[in-house]
Amino acid sequence: MVDDPDGTHEEAARPSKSERKRAMLALQEMGERLVSLPQAELEKISIEDEQLRDAIELARRITARGGRKRQLQFIGKLMRSVDVESIREGLSALDQQHVQRAAEFHRTEKARDRLRDEGDDAVGDTLATWPQAEASWLRQWIRQHPAEVARGNEKSHLKKLFRYLSELDQSAEDEF
Repeated sequence: MVDDPDGTHEEAARPSKSERKRAMLALQEMGERLVSLPQAELEKISIEDEQLRDAIELARRITARGGRKRQLQFIGKLMRSVDVESIREGLSALDQQHVQRAAEFHRTEKARDRLRDEGDDAVGDTLATWPQAEASWLRQWIRQHPAEVARGNEKSHLKKLFRYLSELDQSAEDEF
């Protein structure tokens, strides 16, 4: 073993002050995210530490800017002493759900726009995507579309189709 009179090996083994500060800020940002989540999503995340859970609930009620900032810093401090891996996993699962919902929304929106723009040509693709769809209802919607546009009801007409396609998409997911 080599003598290390100035202790440089020991310093190299532990993280630098900047790295520790970045880690603390990351935990504080995770705490801020927990505070900003809707209650239903917050309940899906496993928070083992009761004191941390109470601090998050308190921060959600604080409206004063300075007080809220101090509470968020306190949450960051508490998070340094708990295992945050389950919280990270919960937030990651929520992110995946958001990505999935966005993809479903865009798929439905694209199908609606194709039905609006291409008419009967797009019905086959829509039926391939959602076999449970009523072809007669889709064709009726396409035939009524020009009249609804002329009356100034295009937005409500498009919303009606979007809702129908969303329900089809939701029922297709429930089957799996």
